[in-house]
Amino acid sequence: MAGTVLQHVITPPGGFIAGPTDDLIAAVRQVTGMRADWARTAELVADQLRAYLPDPDILTPDQQHGHPDRPAGHVLHAEPDGTFSILGLVWRPGQSTRIHDHITWCVVGVLQGVEHEDLYDEELNLIGTRENHVGEVSGFAPPGDIHRIRNTGTRTAISLHIYGTDITRTGSSARRYYS
Repeated sequence: MAGTVLQHVITPPGGFIAGPTDDLIAAVRQVTGMRADWARTAELVADQLRAYLPDPDILTPDQQHGHPDRPAGHVLHAEPDGTFSILGLVWRPGQSTRIHDHITWCVVGVLQGVEHEDLYDEELNLIGTRENHVGEVSGFAPPGDIHRIRNTGTRTAISLHIYGTDITRTGSSARRYYS
């Protein structure tokens, strides 16, 4: 299923367990309010996600099941002023994104399974790979954020993504897809 486009599903209010995210939302709100540059903001938000990383039960059992044809994204929070949004992403074995970059900073924490990430330079040369395991958090900011995420494992992977924009307004965090 390589090349599958990640499509976000906007979950209606009450479609997720709100309690575990309250402290995380407040912490992200505080550090984004510092108005640091994107790279520094990604670092600060990553620190907060490490401190408040929830378990996979942040998603309902139906959401945790994922989608058979593509990674499934569930918007858990969109900040009213548009400064950030939080998504739960579900990756069945073999599912991946296309190679892409982002419109803003992003922070990712793995809640279940393993996510494999391929990193590319601006000429699309593979410059690195990493396996992100449960509890690991990473952050990045453009430029230099060209990558692809894949579930190379045998079980469903779940991750929490925090983007420096309101994903419900932009429709996607991707700036560009590469062939």
